[in-house]
Amino acid sequence: MILCIGEILADMIGSVKDGSLFYERKAGGAPFNVACAAKKFGAKAGFAGSVGDDLIGDFLIKYAEEKNLDILLINRDAERNTTLAFVELDEKGERSFCFYRKQTADYVLPYVPQNVFENVDTVHIGSLMLSEKQGLEYAENIAERARAENKLVSFDVNYRTDIFRDRKSAVDSYKKIIGYADVVKFSEDEVEIFTEEYIDNELKNKLVCISLGAEGSEWRYKGKRNRVPTIKVTPVDTTGAGDAFYAGILSKLDNLPRAMLTAEKLDEIFAFANVCGALNTLGRGAIDCLPDLETVNGKLNS
Repeated sequence: MILCIGEILADMIGSVKDGSLFYERKAGGAPFNVACAAKKFGAKAGFAGSVGDDLIGDFLIKYAEEKNLDILLINRDAERNTTLAFVELDEKGERSFCFYRKQTADYVLPYVPQNVFENVDTVHIGSLMLSEKQGLEYAENIAERARAENKLVSFDVNYRTDIFRDRKSAVDSYKKIIGYADVVKFSEDEVEIFTEEYIDNELKNKLVCISLGAEGSEWRYKGKRNRVPTIKVTPVDTTGAGDAFYAGILSKLDNLPRAMLTAEKLDEIFAFANVCGALNTLGRGAIDCLPDLETVNGKLNS
């Protein structure tokens, strides 16, 4: 089972109609997206996060309950509002973010009880919480618990410049959590931020997953690497595509013995994940248009 821990928020996706800008409310937050996608792709998956005691929090709790996740721990914070992410799309469906996130609930996260933790095989940690001292300490504690109990630890870098304005301190915080991880996801831009030297030298014994958009993805593991192409699509909205891609990887890694991570197996896993990510760009929002396992496998085998 995969337990995803971190932000759950509302994506406010903008569009222009008759000269006016409208925002459509969608459920989001990278680790919540990953949990919902992994469940859709056939894995057992759960989520732990926090919302405010407000209308957006009500919407997200109801939405999460409808996803039939195997574990759902959502704290309702009476002192903070739910985090919002305003999203604007260009003509190619590529998105730009602006977060409304001052004194919000996403980094004040619930304790995961030991009896719940014992039933988890993979712990996936989101990154938005790392911008706050309380969130960073929480992430370190969860990662330490996971390592002590021999869980597979996953981390998605998901660097956001308007959250982490001081790049050096942000990278230092990230590296603390990356140090615990067995599997780490980067975008192409994030590889430049952390540098090839760091990734190839410091992370050589970890599975590094690099999303490349329309070019597919790349894996690096124990001195080997390969680029895996993806299918061609015409994107409507790329919000959550990287999360769907990563959920595809985690759903295949969960309970897979590490001795089976051969180059051939990794190519197979990343080809599956590429299709997951590509198909998720065909509708608006990170979760509402997720393909199911049958659709992904059908496209993969066509």
